[in-house]
Amino acid sequence: MSDTEMRLDPLRQTWTVFSKSRLVKPDFVRGPAAPETASPFSAGNERFAPHALYTAPAGGEAWRIRVAPSRTPALRVEGQAAMAADGFYDRMDGVGAHEVIVETPNGAALEELPLPAITEVIAAWRTRMLDLTRDDRMRSFFIIKNVGAQAGATVAHSISQLIAMAVTPLPLRQKLIVARDFYKRKKRSIFEDILREEVRVSRRLVYENNGFAVFCPYASRSPFEQAIYPKRQCADFHGITDQEAAQLADVLKTALRRLIKALDLPAYNLVLTTAPTRTRRSDHWNTLSQDFRWHIEIVPRLFHPGGFDLATGCHLNPVLPEAAAEFLRKVEL
Repeated sequence: MSDTEMRLDPLRQTWTVFSKSRLVKPDFVRGPAAPETASPFSAGNERFAPHALYTAPAGGEAWRIRVAPSRTPALRVEGQAAMAADGFYDRMDGVGAHEVIVETPNGAALEELPLPAITEVIAAWRTRMLDLTRDDRMRSFFIIKNVGAQAGATVAHSISQLIAMAVTPLPLRQKLIVARDFYKRKKRSIFEDILREEVRVSRRLVYENNGFAVFCPYASRSPFEQAIYPKRQCADFHGITDQEAAQLADVLKTALRRLIKALDLPAYNLVLTTAPTRTRRSDHWNTLSQDFRWHIEIVPRLFHPGGFDLATGCHLNPVLPEAAAEFLRKVEL
């Protein structure tokens, strides 16, 4: 096995990434949580990740945002982005990119930052994603943010991660197929219809501004799950405008602050999903720019999935989204 390898489950059509770098965690995240001053991502500790891919301000010694390759990457840029037979099965090199966006040089959480600083974080996401789309091997891109040990966080410092993959994983592929089929039938985007319904009904709406809406999804997987949809049709996150980045900062800050105050610092995962790169095949996602829309999902990790979830693929949620949204709307900021 190379440092990273991907294997395809022929029954589920899902990929498993095997990465040797994930076997042993770095010294700075072993044992009890380290004090804030020991964070490997704080200003002054750049030696832990000396190779910066992006900084803001650019070229300045005192940085506000810093992007570096992950020290324990799930995927690596080296390798061939092609499947190979392994007897009956299929495998490929673990080709991709795994970058860490250090959102602040100090210990502040993302939602505690002023709006211009959050806007800068969003701009860093956009810049790095746009750069990675230039690699012809890359197909899909995700921004993820893990907060709390139950959500998979290994450090307390406020960071997010950019993942690029040489494949289109099944959850994204399923969304693409649903969006494409809906558009074929109705000549409308399913994202537009969902957004219009949530704004019209408003019972699940948490917050909105001119560019975005935050709502608790109709079939929320977890109590207090929130979705963020842009109001402008745009399949690619890296197509976001500067004005929209500022509007998204407002929405993100509000959604996260309401969630954190409502549930007293819950663990959560934030996932930004965008459209994959296009291929030259005329029959391959040829309406994607009209039918798909990039979006964000914020999923609190209040319960561990159990056997019911694993066996049925269904989610057990004790809180209706209407009740969750009403509670979140009443949170005083």
